[in-house]
Amino acid sequence: MVSRIKVVNDVGELVSIFHAADSDTKRRLLLDLSTSWITMPVIEQKYGNEGKRGLLYLDKIKLIESQWMTGEKGPEKAYHTYYTSVQINLLGTMSELADIIYATALTENQLLDYESKIQKMITDSEGVFLGDVAESLDVSQALLRGIVKRSNFLQIKGYKIAMVNGV
Repeated sequence: MVSRIKVVNDVGELVSIFHAADSDTKRRLLLDLSTSWITMPVIEQKYGNEGKRGLLYLDKIKLIESQWMTGEKGPEKAYHTYYTSVQINLLGTMSELADIIYATALTENQLLDYESKIQKMITDSEGVFLGDVAESLDVSQALLRGIVKRSNFLQIKGYKIAMVNGV
């Protein structure tokens, strides 16, 4: 087995790491994915819709890999964690840290409210500039990055916020 280390150098990435296992279902899914290859039908059967959403989030933040395996019903895509460990090595200001902790602690309703507002600002496939969204929402760019990192369907592409492909 190849040992791969996920190095976290950006304070905003902490939101992604913390929300990879922020519920019992997502925690158990992540543990299962770290020990074996699991197909989507197995994930849906064992963990339901929350497991499916958790898998899509793990894919968005690039913590899992996939490969085709032969199953009972023919070829099926199976998933497994890409990294075997995480190293956190970062430096951030206290205001960035405060914003990241706040983004991590948002309720689901607060997150949905931000996601809805941001989604309305995205008018094309290129996305919308991060600075314009931060100004419009009257939040810091650090907080905005944390919100997007936590989202299941928003992503940062360079200096823009865009929808995750396929959403």
